[in-house]
Amino acid sequence: MTTTTRAWRRVGLAAVVLIPLAFTGLFVGALGQGEKSLDSIPVAIVNDDTLQNTTAPDGTETPVFAGRLLVTELTGADGFDWTITNAEDAAAALDAGEVYAVLTVPSNFSTSILSLSSATPQQADISIRTDDSHSYLTGSVAQVVGQTMTDTFGKTITAQYIGGIYASLGDLGTSLGTAAEGATQLSMGATSLSSGLGEYTAGVGSLAGGLDDLRDGAYGLIDLTDGIASYTGGVSQLSGALSQLTPAIEANPTVDPAISGGLRAIADKLAGAAAGGSTLSSQATSGIEGVQYGISQSADGAAQLSAGGPALVSGATGLATGATDLATGLQSGADAVPAADPGTAASMAEIVADPVTLSVSTANPVSNLSQVVATFFIPLGLWVGALAVFLVMRPVTTRALASTARSGRLVSATLGRAAIVTAAQAVLLVGLLHGALGVGWSLLPATLGFSLLIALAFTAFHYLLTTAFGRGGLVISLFLLALQLTSTGGIYPIQALAAPYQAVSPLLPLTYAVSGIQGIVAGGSAVTVVSAAVILFIFGAASTLLAVVAMRRSRRARALGLTPVTA
Repeated sequence: MTTTTRAWRRVGLAAVVLIPLAFTGLFVGALGQGEKSLDSIPVAIVNDDTLQNTTAPDGTETPVFAGRLLVTELTGADGFDWTITNAEDAAAALDAGEVYAVLTVPSNFSTSILSLSSATPQQADISIRTDDSHSYLTGSVAQVVGQTMTDTFGKTITAQYIGGIYASLGDLGTSLGTAAEGATQLSMGATSLSSGLGEYTAGVGSLAGGLDDLRDGAYGLIDLTDGIASYTGGVSQLSGALSQLTPAIEANPTVDPAISGGLRAIADKLAGAAAGGSTLSSQATSGIEGVQYGISQSADGAAQLSAGGPALVSGATGLATGATDLATGLQSGADAVPAADPGTAASMAEIVADPVTLSVSTANPVSNLSQVVATFFIPLGLWVGALAVFLVMRPVTTRALASTARSGRLVSATLGRAAIVTAAQAVLLVGLLHGALGVGWSLLPATLGFSLLIALAFTAFHYLLTTAFGRGGLVISLFLLALQLTSTGGIYPIQALAAPYQAVSPLLPLTYAVSGIQGIVAGGSAVTVVSAAVILFIFGAASTLLAVVAMRRSRRARALGLTPVTA
C-alpha cells in the first residue's frame, strides 16, 4: 500500500466520522434564522379596493380607503416578504413559484366597511390563493397568517371602529331627544305667545277706537279757546270802563274816600288782568292745538298697530305649528337611532365585529399530505438507491482497466447494469405513489418517465463519484445528501433557510428532482416540470462524460502502476 493510498484512507475515515456531524450541523445551520425565517417568504398583495368618500352633515367630504390601511398594516408587520403588485403579475409570479401566495383585497372592501354603519351591513371578503405545486407548507402558513390577519383587523380594529360609530349614533340619539324636548317647549311657548298676541291685538284695537273718540272730542277744545278770547276781551273792556269812571268818582266829594280807594284798586287789578289776557288766550290756543295733534298721532299709530295685529297672530300660530312638527320629527329621528347606552353599543358592535372574511383557494391542490411527502422522498430514495447500488457494485475492475475496450464502452456497460437496478427502484416507488398514496393513474406516464430520468441521472453521478474517488466518492455522496436535505425546497419554502443554503439550492440536483415530481403530482406549471427534466438530463449527461474522463485517467494510472485496483 502506497503512502498516498494510506493518506486517502485516513481522510476517508475522518470523513466518515464527520458524517453525523454534517447531517446535524447542516440542519441546525439551515434553520439558524429562527423566528425571522417567515419574513423572507415572498407573498404578493393585490389591492383592488376602490376609494370611497363620505359626506358629513355639514357637507365636508372625507376619503375612505380601508384597503390601503389593511395593506399598510400587513406590510409593516412581521410575517412574509410582502410585494404590492397587480392581479396579472401576481398570478404569473405564483405560477412561476416566485411568490408562494397572493392576497387580494376586493374592489368593494371600503364599501363593505362603510356599510357596517348602515341598515344593511355586508362582509368584506379577502382572498388568499396558494399553489401546492411549489410549497405545500407555505400555503398552509399563508392561510394561518391570513386568518390571523382577518381576526385582528376584523375583531379588533373594526370592532373599535364600529363601536365608535354606534356610540356616536347613540349620543346623536340623545341629542335629538333633547332637541325634541326643546322643540316641544318651543311649541308650547309659541302657542302661549299666539294667545297673548291675540289678547294684545284686541286691546290695541280697543285703544285705537278710544283714541279716535278722544280725537273727535279734542276738536271741541276750539270752543274753549274762543271762550278764553271772549273772556279776556270782556275783562279788557271792563278795565277800560272802570279806568274812565274812577277819576270822576274820586272827584265827587260826596263819595266816601274808602269806596273810591277800593274802586281804584279794582280798576288797577282789572287793568293788570286785561294786560295778561292776550297772553293767556295765545298760550291756551297753542296748548290745545298741541293736545289735539298728539291725540291725532296716537290714534293713527294705534290704528296701524291694530291693523298689523291679525298678521302677527297668524305668524305666531304658524310658529307654534312648525315647532310642533319639528318636535315630532326630531322625536321620530331620536327613536330610530340606537341608544347611547354603552352596553347596547357594545352588543351592536359585537354583531358586526367580524365583518372581514377570508376565502382561501389553492391552485394545484394536494389534499393528501402523504403525497406531498412522497414528492420529496421519492427523489431522495432514488439518490440513496443509486448510492446503495455502488456499495455492492464496483464501478471498475482490474480486468476492465486492462482490457482493450474503449473507456466509453466500459462506462456504458457498467452504467447499464446499474441503471437496471435503479430503474427497478424507480418503478417500485412510482407504484407506491399511485397504488398506496392515491395519485391518479392518469399521471403514470409522467411520474414514471420523470422518475426514470431521476434514477438515471443519479446513477450516472454516483458512478462518476466512485470512478473518480473510489469508495470515498460514496462518502462525498453522503455529505451531498445532508446538504440537499436541508437546501432543497418542496415541502417548505427555500426562503425560510439561511442565506448560504438559499444560494446553493439552485446548484443541487435534488432541488430539480423534487420540483419536477411535485409539479407533476400537484398539476403545476408544465414549464417547471420540463425545465427540471432538462436540467436533470444535462446533469446526468455531464456526469456520464466526466465518468468517461475519470475512467481514462484510471486506466492510465493503472497502466503506469500508480493505482492498485482489486479484481
